[in-house]
Amino acid sequence: MAIIRFPDLRNPVYSHQIGPEGIIAVGGNLHPETLLSAYRRGIFPWPMEEYPLCWFSPPERAVLDFDEIHIPRSLRQEMKRSRFKLTLDQAFDEVIQNCADMERPDQDGTWITEAMIEAYCRLHRLGHAHSAEAWVDSPDGPELVGGVYGVDPGGAFAGESMFHTEAYASKLALLHLIEHLRSQGLKWLDIQTLTPHMKALGAKLISRDEFLNRLTDQLTEAEKSHLKLF
Repeated sequence: MAIIRFPDLRNPVYSHQIGPEGIIAVGGNLHPETLLSAYRRGIFPWPMEEYPLCWFSPPERAVLDFDEIHIPRSLRQEMKRSRFKLTLDQAFDEVIQNCADMERPDQDGTWITEAMIEAYCRLHRLGHAHSAEAWVDSPDGPELVGGVYGVDPGGAFAGESMFHTEAYASKLALLHLIEHLRSQGLKWLDIQTLTPHMKALGAKLISRDEFLNRLTDQLTEAEKSHLKLF
């Protein structure tokens, strides 16, 4: 399987070829090195029904700066209750499958196809994709009730999707992930698109150019300092 190498979109030669919705390319494969090449260039895959695989870098990108996180009062109260057990990388396959299965009122179906699940689980086994989980005790043992997963292409982190079956579970899993990333020296998180839930936590939109510069600087600094997030 041929590995796809994506270009630096800051180069005017390529930036002028980006589609109006941020489509960079159509087709290709989900080989681990193809995915890592994409994420290192600020690009992510988004399957669309009846179309070949599409690759995107939106005109505006949603990011969450850790120093600007706002935790609503209700979420703070839930944190104090401590009814969830929070973990990292204990159930990646289950988290991504639950994200795929979760019904979303604003979406018809899911972009997390079986091919995507297989590709990201492979990326996880190679140490480039990670998850955070929220559990509750049940008569049959620990029950997974929330989680989030994303990709580390080499010292930055792109959040991909979240799910919950109990209120606050996914948000607390996300905050647990952020606490870990912050402890490793990371200061921000790429969340790709801005949702009302993420906006309430303090996420914001920045331009593609600003995001690409920020990502490049982060990956360069991580390489120089040998930063390891996991």
